[in-house]
Amino acid sequence: MHRFLTGMLLVATLGGCSSEIYLRDGVTDGDHFSVAPAAIMDPDPVTQSWIRYSLSKSVCQLGIETDNPARASSFDCELTARRQLADAWQEKLTLLTDLDDRYLDDLVAVQEAGYLEEYVVDSFGKRDWSLPDGLDMDAYHSWQKRDLRNHRPETRIVGSWSYRAYSGD
Repeated sequence: MHRFLTGMLLVATLGGCSSEIYLRDGVTDGDHFSVAPAAIMDPDPVTQSWIRYSLSKSVCQLGIETDNPARASSFDCELTARRQLADAWQEKLTLLTDLDDRYLDDLVAVQEAGYLEEYVVDSFGKRDWSLPDGLDMDAYHSWQKRDLRNHRPETRIVGSWSYRAYSGD
């Protein structure tokens, strides 16, 4: 029941946008992030974890000073969203021990090793990001070679940016 109410709240909060989606340079543009009701109601733990990532990142992007939040990017937004993703997956693992997702398992291992900041910079970094002091990329790369072999970074956005319907006001 709790999942249903949470899902309905998200649908109400995120729904109601124009169905017209714009793509420019491979990026969906817009000022409103929405998640399909089918995804919200999907009980799959992997999907639910990625919804948490998507919502966390989109909320953070809305806080970046820009005309186009769909294109906004920052280290803090990506780090926060990846942390939310790892936490969501870890929570699911405590409830359902038979879960398996290679990427999410790897991400939890990165977080538990204390290298999430370095991982975000190494795997998703952009030139214009402001980075924190104290990153230890050498230690991360040593750990990565030993404990994160054959890893492929992933991003599975569950939702899309679109423009709000014009209300005429």
